[in-house]
Amino acid sequence: MRIEIDATKQELRLLDGKRVLKRYSISTAKRGLGEKNGSLCTPRGRHIVRAKIGAGQPVGTVFVRRRPTGEVWTPELHAKYPGRDWILTRVLWLSGRELGKNRLGDVDTMRRYIYIHGAPDTAEMGKPGSIGCIRMRNKDIAELFDLVSPYTEVRISEGKA
Repeated sequence: MRIEIDATKQELRLLDGKRVLKRYSISTAKRGLGEKNGSLCTPRGRHIVRAKIGAGQPVGTVFVRRRPTGEVWTPELHAKYPGRDWILTRVLWLSGRELGKNRLGDVDTMRRYIYIHGAPDTAEMGKPGSIGCIRMRNKDIAELFDLVSPYTEVRISEGKA
């Protein structure tokens, strides 16, 4: 199993060999692709799922610093914290595999806290809008989370991966 993310199509594919098992509409970074710390871009290249966070939590669970806050996202909660970067439901924390490109130094994906995670119902999928992470619908990340294991390969690219 592996995950391919096509930033041009704003699509995440889960593959078993060459066979596409699932396709999901996603949202990558509003500022485009890039690896530099502080860029607010989505990093390219080969990664792995370093950690899976949130198993058993309710759909819509709010995470801050990878920990559930005890809150579940609602439009009212969203209105109460309008500037919050919402990380919901499940978190797949990514780690780069390419030294100098997305691993170590000022391009380290894991140290940049780049995740595949759930987003509020109001977040538009199919177009860039995040601040670096890969956002998904809550039902989609819950499904993907259950289908992948730690160390699943992830490739993020422009165009066909």
